[in-house]
Amino acid sequence: MALAAALLADRCASTKRRDAVPFELQAQAYVSGFPSEIRYFPRDAANVENFVQDYLASLERERVWLASQGDTGPLPPTSFLAISGGGDNGAFGAGLLNGWAKSGTRPVFKLVTGVSTGALIAPFAFLGPAWDERLKVLYTEISMQDVATPRWFVSVLFEDAMADNSPLLRLIRKAITREMLDAIAAEYEKGRILLVATTNLDVRRAVIWNITKIATSRAPAALELVQKILVASAAIPGTFPPVMIDVEAGGKSYQEMHVDGGTAAQVFIYPAAIRLHDLAPRERTLYIIRNARLDPEWAQVERRTLPIALRAISSLIQFQGIGDLYRIYTVTQRDHVGYQLAYIPKSFQTPHTSDFDTAYMKALFDLGFSMAEKGYPWENRPPVLVSGVDDLASGSRDSTAPPPP
Repeated sequence: MALAAALLADRCASTKRRDAVPFELQAQAYVSGFPSEIRYFPRDAANVENFVQDYLASLERERVWLASQGDTGPLPPTSFLAISGGGDNGAFGAGLLNGWAKSGTRPVFKLVTGVSTGALIAPFAFLGPAWDERLKVLYTEISMQDVATPRWFVSVLFEDAMADNSPLLRLIRKAITREMLDAIAAEYEKGRILLVATTNLDVRRAVIWNITKIATSRAPAALELVQKILVASAAIPGTFPPVMIDVEAGGKSYQEMHVDGGTAAQVFIYPAAIRLHDLAPRERTLYIIRNARLDPEWAQVERRTLPIALRAISSLIQFQGIGDLYRIYTVTQRDHVGYQLAYIPKSFQTPHTSDFDTAYMKALFDLGFSMAEKGYPWENRPPVLVSGVDDLASGSRDSTAPPPP
């Protein structure tokens, strides 16, 4: 008993933290060693304006780059890519991107965004097909032991999570290298943007990190910060430990607690307050990869507390993700941006017996690859989950159907 008490005391001490940023200083907080402009708060008016200025500056860099390539006309049509969360279902997005490149039709994206597992995919998608093989390895040759280590059962009471995600940090450090960061910085000079979202749990708000600006800062701690952001974006609260990020505000040092960006949104593009077409008219197409199924998944739920709670949480996540697709659709229609959606079809029936099951991930990767290689049947509107009306329920995937009234 004495030994157990000592171990618990030691573990409790390891989860202490510095003070959170006081509410009144939130707007002043910046990551130690970096300029404040490396991140945005989408519901803060001043920060939205910062994003506007950064986006306009990116257009100027793009014009300069195109002129250096002999193109002096107006800005050509461009593409955006938004990659959602979904845990090991990210294998679908990884396979789709690989197959899309194989088809020869995958565009170079002006803007790439990622949340959770989508945040891990986003740097590879941003850098293009030359990085596809590394992305494939990341989603077909790992298992749960490469992501997390279970903790003692009482961790739920005395620690900050039920599992230790140190293996995931090691995996990200191996995958996200100085070579990759330098390559991202080079794309910044062409006017391209890579964004990843986390959630600041202290103040319950989304934080959008401009990975391209962090990369081009050449700060000594830039690589470490990017790696921490990616771990944080995939840090499911309660399951994985939060990531503590040192910041300064009002001349004092504090810590922010960052967790899975999916707690704020499963997928995102740019702050909804920005009317992109009015800001900079141009032909744009948004591609969304939703690393999840959208059809209802049946299960007989045991009448016990934990199964009921877990089922309710998974339902909440699923419908939050569907709501995000509608929110983004509304923004794209307002801003004259083409809407193209991909998701895991209900025809995929490989058993999902455990998280990060290698066989399941390989099958899902192969599905995404084969669908994209043949020419993915993108949807041009969100799903309507109503029996008898929904094309998902009927099995049809008519991408030419008009949007619902």
